[in-house]
Amino acid sequence: MIALTAAEIAAATGGVLRAEPGVDAHALVVAGPVVVDSREAAPGGLFVALPGEHADGHDYAATAVAAGAALVLAARELTADDGRLLPAVVVPDVERALGDLAREVLVRLRAASLEPGGAGLRVVGVTGSVGKTTTKDLLAQLCGSAGPTVAPVRSFNNEIGLPLTVLKADESTRFLVLEMGASGIGHLTYLTDIAPPDVAVVLVVGQAHLGGFGGIEAVARAKGEIVQGLVPDGVAVLNADDPRVLAMTALAPGDVVTFGASSVAQVRARDVVLDRTGRARFMLEAPDGDAGPRDVPVELRLVGEHHVHNALAAAAAALAVGLSLDEVAAGLGAADALSPHRMHVVERPDGVTVVDDSYNANPDSMRAALKALAVLAGRDRRSVAVLGEMLELGDEAREAHDAIGRLVVRLNIGLTVVVGEGARAIRDGANHEGSWGDEVLLADDLEAATRFLESELRAGDVVLVKSSYGAGLWQLGDRLVGEVVR
Repeated sequence: MIALTAAEIAAATGGVLRAEPGVDAHALVVAGPVVVDSREAAPGGLFVALPGEHADGHDYAATAVAAGAALVLAARELTADDGRLLPAVVVPDVERALGDLAREVLVRLRAASLEPGGAGLRVVGVTGSVGKTTTKDLLAQLCGSAGPTVAPVRSFNNEIGLPLTVLKADESTRFLVLEMGASGIGHLTYLTDIAPPDVAVVLVVGQAHLGGFGGIEAVARAKGEIVQGLVPDGVAVLNADDPRVLAMTALAPGDVVTFGASSVAQVRARDVVLDRTGRARFMLEAPDGDAGPRDVPVELRLVGEHHVHNALAAAAAALAVGLSLDEVAAGLGAADALSPHRMHVVERPDGVTVVDDSYNANPDSMRAALKALAVLAGRDRRSVAVLGEMLELGDEAREAHDAIGRLVVRLNIGLTVVVGEGARAIRDGANHEGSWGDEVLLADDLEAATRFLESELRAGDVVLVKSSYGAGLWQLGDRLVGEVVR
């Protein structure tokens, strides 16, 4: 984080300074990292004592200070083991104060970036029901090739992860790439109030978190908040293939750039071809500054045709922040999947290929992953789908899982292992579509699925692991990647 005094942090958060008598807390300078885990505390940093479901950060404040943290952001006064008062800014709501601090820091960074010799900071926000993290990772790599870039690890996209990411930026940061997630109306308004984007990317309005939103139209309204949260002259980057996203053009305060397969899209892919490993190559057609639209070839290293859509979104955003078309094409060809459990392909020594896409799942991403599995396996290898529950679908859950089971049969997946009672409708859908009994198995839990796979997998199999994170199949993905099943 940029260097701030404790007094400045108190002013930004509306907090009150507390410290041992005789200690001039106002003179304390925080110039180290901002963390919420005491194990990551470092000299000169700020420890944010967040209450949690299983642990209260206030209980670990003394540990963080002992590790060198200069200050604690807390909801109450705190003492060390010897009774000394820990230096702290005490606020009514720690989570909200974290957002307030990030907002103030970003205001200062934007002002500094406009000074002579400043970095010219650009903030990009990415949202959508599917593909946010992969698009964020692609965009971070594109921007990183052009200047100092800060982006979240994994999918730090909520009211805690986003401000923590903002607070990693400093005066040298040229690009701040932020993933913005929402599971209800108003969530993106809160995030964009902390970090109004210069460029806002909306990928798709899909069926993720339907239970929390109450319907697809509510999802669209919620995703549109990122466009409404743009800075006054900000650019909206919208998916031309999704009518609900394209309708957000009316919400944009400034220019709109569209991407997709549609002929009306300004940034589009033509002649998409998948190679034998499921990786796409295509011609990227996009505006190139004053030169107008032109084509450049792109070959992705990511597995699955659905990543073409993510690549187009990242390309459109990168062009909007000033990269050239040639820079974008080269960057896309060099970009890797950075976040774990997202179409992570591992070739095991025993001849089994594992595709670990177990970080999250909704009907859209499940369909895309299954189609990628079918392409990878082809006609000469057995495709194995290990599928768990898609969470937060509300009243649509049974129908959505049933539809995935039917798709498994239509794609001719060789073996499907359905894990857990919550995913049972996948098996039911497959059976209704015409699957024979041995092609689809229902495993009660992870242990049962593991035992079955240990005895069943053989050289040449291509195995997809896919579920929502809360369903826990990421643990099975780790086992399959980390161990050779005998």
